[in-house]
Amino acid sequence: MEKLIITAAYDSRVSYPANHFCMPSTRENVPLIADEYVRCLNAGAAIAHLHGVRRLEDKIQEDGKKLSRLDVDGWREMTEGIKEEADCIIQYGIAGARLDDRVPLMKLGPDMMAVAFNAHDEYFQPDKNYPPNAIYALHPLDELRDYAQVTRQHGVKMELETFHTGAVWNMRKLMEEGLLDERIWTTLFIGWSGGSWTPCTERGLLYLIDCLPEGVVWNVSCMDPLRHWNILAMAISMGGHVRVGYEDNPYLNPGELADSCARLVDKVVALAHMLGREIASPQEAREIIGLKAA
Repeated sequence: MEKLIITAAYDSRVSYPANHFCMPSTRENVPLIADEYVRCLNAGAAIAHLHGVRRLEDKIQEDGKKLSRLDVDGWREMTEGIKEEADCIIQYGIAGARLDDRVPLMKLGPDMMAVAFNAHDEYFQPDKNYPPNAIYALHPLDELRDYAQVTRQHGVKMELETFHTGAVWNMRKLMEEGLLDERIWTTLFIGWSGGSWTPCTERGLLYLIDCLPEGVVWNVSCMDPLRHWNILAMAISMGGHVRVGYEDNPYLNPGELADSCARLVDKVVALAHMLGREIASPQEAREIIGLKAA
């Protein structure tokens, strides 16, 4: 069984706005956020999944989308702050942002970039004392084809985001057209609220895995605080890879917020060791994912 690749997704308060341990992604907080990612990497994570400095639009725009707008210099500063202190794979998130807005990010030289292979329809309101955060955007085949070509031009590997089986259909279609790398890396999103939801159950995860083309390397993100660790344990025992962090689930146990994102990495490392999985170093993760050596 391959060594376990751990992704840390720290810098987002969109999904859990009441988590006071998670710093807002502002330019002023960039050094502190970079330090927290370094702690996650030192704890055992190989991939830093960044959301960078950005803001969520407050309403649906004329193009029918409600997405994030990006501060490229803020992303650069965060990336440099992490890479100066730790070896890691840099993976840029915000898969819902517009392609034209993300091309400048590709020029910063990340290893990977998240691309949603199904429509974004997300609705986050875990605490009814806060207004919901919602994200809406279609990602049609023509856009996915453009992503495949533009990321290749910039030497960036796509992280294919799979929220339901429609994303797998798009994946298979682009494979047939020769637009995807031989070594495909996809993240399966379980329990993420909204119209792109797949239930946070063992059957839900198994169904997504069973639908994947042979040879696809899969990673799991779970956004259900009550079922999160059960699903990740299942993924680890099946040979998949996992993502943890404040974006997905900020709780060490139900109702117990982790005072550092690195503590979530610590827990998944301990869980992996209990289940007999070794942890992949950044270099080992590059080999598994099919990235060039650093």
